[in-house]
Amino acid sequence: MALVNQVRKNVKMDLWSIVKFQLAVHCHLKQMNVSDQDLSCLTFLALSGEKELTDFCETATKNKIFGSSQSVRNAVTKAEKKGLIVKNGKSKKTILLNPDMKIQISGNILLDYKFIHVEPKES
Repeated sequence: MALVNQVRKNVKMDLWSIVKFQLAVHCHLKQMNVSDQDLSCLTFLALSGEKELTDFCETATKNKIFGSSQSVRNAVTKAEKKGLIVKNGKSKKTILLNPDMKIQISGNILLDYKFIHVEPKES
């Protein structure tokens, strides 16, 4: 009998998908409920880099992440409260993905996660 049932999957992903996957895993492990649209907004911010808040909201709306600039702003506020986004500045605020998450966004990316569940021993 096997001590561990091991599953290995090799998947090639485009940049958008691999960044979004990293964000989804981070949120799942931190037990944060995040919608697919919110993940798309975070992915767009990750790939855009640090941006002025108003410009980001308008660009995200043009790219159909959300239907309105206000919806993007609401998603940014939610993400900031969860510690996913960092805001800087007073009048012209800039936003960026929280660097502490260590989301990889450039170059060749190989994600090497190892998750395990161990059944408790019966005594």
